[in-house]
This record gives sequence, C-alpha cells and structure tokens, in this order.
Amino acid sequence: MAQTIAAIEAGGTKFVLALADETGRILVRTRIATTTPEETGAAMRAFFRTEAGRHGTIAGFGIGSFGPVVVNPAEPDYGTVTTTPKPGWSGFRYQDALAEFAVPMLVETDVNAAALGEWRAGAGRSCRTLAYTTVGTGIGTGVLQGGQPLSGMSHFEAGHVPVPHDRALDPFDGSCPYHGGCLEGLASGPAIRARWGRSLDHLGAEEAERIAGYLGDFAAMLVLMHMPERLIFGGGVMKAPGLIERLRRRTETRLAGYVDHARLTPGLADYIVGPELGDEAGITGAVELGMRAAHIRSG
Repeated sequence: MAQTIAAIEAGGTKFVLALADETGRILVRTRIATTTPEETGAAMRAFFRTEAGRHGTIAGFGIGSFGPVVVNPAEPDYGTVTTTPKPGWSGFRYQDALAEFAVPMLVETDVNAAALGEWRAGAGRSCRTLAYTTVGTGIGTGVLQGGQPLSGMSHFEAGHVPVPHDRALDPFDGSCPYHGGCLEGLASGPAIRARWGRSLDHLGAEEAERIAGYLGDFAAMLVLMHMPERLIFGGGVMKAPGLIERLRRRTETRLAGYVDHARLTPGLADYIVGPELGDEAGITGAVELGMRAAHIRSG
C-alpha cells in the first residue's frame, strides 16, 4: 500500500486535518472544532485512522500549532502546548495524542507553518530568507532561512515587541494582558475592537493609518534585524482595504533609504506582499513538515 503524509493545522477555534500523497498533493481533508484536548484528540485519531486505511499508511506527521508550543526536537517536552490561555490545553502533547501511529512528526508554530507553505508554493518561492507575519486575533512572525524556521530557546514571539507609541496621538493603553501597548496590544484585531468598537475594515483612513504605522515600524525592524528577501503580511486585519499600501509607505519612510538593495524597489510593492496561498498557507506548510518527518524515517 502507498505511503501518505498526515498534516494538522491546529488553531484556537478549529483544526484542519489533511492526508497527502508522498509528493505533497492533498488527498482528503476535514475541519474539526477545537474543543477539549480529549475530544479533539479522539476526532484527530479517528480521521487519520479511517483515511489511512483508504489511502495508505502514514509515514510522517507535520503539525503547525497554536502556542506557545515547544518546537525544539531536543527538548524532552517537544510538541507540548505550554502557557496557552486556551482552557485545558496547557500540557497537551501531540506525540502523546497521536502515539498509536508510531511515526515521526515535526511540530512548529502555526505562523512558521504558514511561512513554510508560502515558501514552498506561494509568495515566498525562491526566497532564501523570508519573514511571514500574520495580523489577526494575535500577531506572530515566522522567519525562514533556507526553508528552515529560525528559533532560539523557544520560537519567536514577535507580536509582543514594543513599538513607538505616541500617547498624545493614541492614548489607548493597549489590550495585551502582559505588556499593554506592545505590537499585538495595539494593532491586533481584538486591540482594534477594544479601541474603536469595530473591525478595521469598518473604520476610516485615520484609523487605518494608525495601525499601518505600528505595523510599518515593526516591518522596518524585521528588515533591519533579518534582511529577508520578502515580507509577507497576512491574517484577517490585513484584509482591510488599503492597509498593505499604507504599511508599505510607512516601512519605506522608516527605512529612510538606509538599506540600498535591488529588492527594495520604490514603493515596496514587490517586497511587502500578501500571501499567495491565503487560508491554504498553514495546511500547505504542515504537509511540508510531514514530508520532512517522513524523510527522517526513510533517511
């Protein structure tokens, strides 16, 4: 029987599950609600058990997960969700939930998985260094180098970096329970609603300019710290009309001509882009992780 690749995009409200062939082509997929670890784990196992019986033995799992999650394979608690605010999920470990399949797995953050998806088949193709930022319920960034997600003692928490905050212009304290006015506390979807009572696509140019200011300051930091060949900005907030154009202008202003490179064409339209894969980026990246996990076994 043919071998298959199992992929999971694990989010706070839903899990996307897919089975792909050895080339990465998705054969079947489903969505299940993120409820309790017990219920969600049982639904995952049932799906993969059934579909593997139809399509072929699973050779590896790839998982892009909400977090915080341990992503260093050398750590004894690799694959464990840690201090998440999602009730009941702290301490959940993917290797335990999927132990019956007894195959290698690779676990990454959801944003790193999305970055991998865009690197493999979207706007990040051919980029040696790529930064993917999602701006939605939270803000996170995955940075890839040579197709490998970068991390340190843990995965990056870029959404919680401090950004310049002019309180005379914007007296909002920020919505982050840890840092108040960090990037996520000022520019995420919940922060926008807490400040103005509506989502950004229902607000005006002044509000969009303010959010673009915070995101543009952050984008300039990404350029200066990582020098990526492309910045991808996705997520629900980025769907607001005109936001990405404002983000480009702010980033270009902040860089002030200091970085002289052919990639940074005037206006940055080819440099700061939206995701080509849209909502498919995460599961595509999870398939890539699963293919790498299967290679670990075969190698």
